[in-house]
Amino acid sequence: MSRSVVITGLGPITAFGAGIEPLFDALLEGRSAVRRIERFDPTGFPCQIAAELPDDRFSVRKVVPKSYRKATKVMCRDIELAVGAAAAAVEDAQLVTKAADPDAEPTVPGHRFGCHIGAGLIAADVDELAAALMTSRNGEGQFDIGHWGSAGMENLTPLWLLKYLPNMLACHVTIIHDCRGPSNTITCCEASSGLSLGESMRVIERGSADACLTGGAEFKLNPMAFARQIFAQRLAEATGEGVDPTTVARPFDPQARGTVLGEGGGILVLEAQDIAQARGAEPYALVAGFASTQSFCPDTVGLQLPEDGDGLAEAIEGALREADMGIGDIDAIVPFGSSIPNVDQGEAAAVRRVFGDRASSIPLITTVPNVGNCNAGNGAVGLCVAAKCLREQKLPARINTSGANGLDANSCGARDAKLETILVCSSSQGGQNAAVVLKRT
Repeated sequence: MSRSVVITGLGPITAFGAGIEPLFDALLEGRSAVRRIERFDPTGFPCQIAAELPDDRFSVRKVVPKSYRKATKVMCRDIELAVGAAAAAVEDAQLVTKAADPDAEPTVPGHRFGCHIGAGLIAADVDELAAALMTSRNGEGQFDIGHWGSAGMENLTPLWLLKYLPNMLACHVTIIHDCRGPSNTITCCEASSGLSLGESMRVIERGSADACLTGGAEFKLNPMAFARQIFAQRLAEATGEGVDPTTVARPFDPQARGTVLGEGGGILVLEAQDIAQARGAEPYALVAGFASTQSFCPDTVGLQLPEDGDGLAEAIEGALREADMGIGDIDAIVPFGSSIPNVDQGEAAAVRRVFGDRASSIPLITTVPNVGNCNAGNGAVGLCVAAKCLREQKLPARINTSGANGLDANSCGARDAKLETILVCSSSQGGQNAAVVLKRT
């Protein structure tokens, strides 16, 4: 038996805060949260801007049960973001879980509640790691790897590794909300959220769970993670007082010169449609189709994807087939829209291949200029925005882009629109592609 799957809760977490309302309001108004980095000193880096989530807009200690606050000491920022996003999604779906009241009857029994969260390859905190490394210097003051292996690493905090394992995002979320159904972690860069939603969809369809928390989150605003993106030639050069950070990311613009990072992502509540109906939930959207593919990717550092976009196009075509829809059924598209020139080129080629003459008239919804590229969480941001657009029958404003060739991607204001179906798709740094078709309920 194949069950229909709907989205009943949205929990994006971005530089604008946790929850769909602050994000969607900012997108409608065309605001950008990209600023000069404050979490570390970016002086010396060719890119010095990002979209950071301020401490006054989110505290993980305020969204976990009091009994769980001690565990926040072993949460890296990526885990905190996932936990915050899950809390927002559960609240938005009006679910009762163990987090709210351990003695209350849960909306979804724990053994029927799954969890699939996309994560990145988490970089350790530089200060924390350096403090331990300093204890392994030899007599000349140089680092001694032999001493580090035999004794130095013991100067890391005892539970150090548990802060940085990618599966710990789902681990904490499942413990907090008592999700004892199928669980998994997917680490496929920007495609991670879409792939996670696809796995949650399949789990519910085949009856292995009644609901799942799904999505992704990532934090790359750490000197080591940030440097890796620079070495991969993905970030726009942005330094000095003459740069307006809010205008740097320009998806599909001929003048685009690279992406801008953001911290965040999102968790969504997926439910079997019959379960949602039984409890009187009002779904945002039906998950009508999903597909994934792998592009040939000879260079996974700089991501020199094929310019024809064939891999992503095949994912889009697969999602449309599963949804039993044609190219005339899609009313809007939420692409990766990274502002990385060769990635944008591949995405544009994929859209043109699938939609032909319609490609220039289907409005694109872009989020990277507003909240940065949230990496493993980027697809979840797009999914949340798409679902909200379907409910509100509105398209957000687009900023920065001009001169986009053959795509409806140039700057414009927010507007009302008749929206029945939205495609959310993404390529990734490793060549994985994911496509999801959402339909208005």
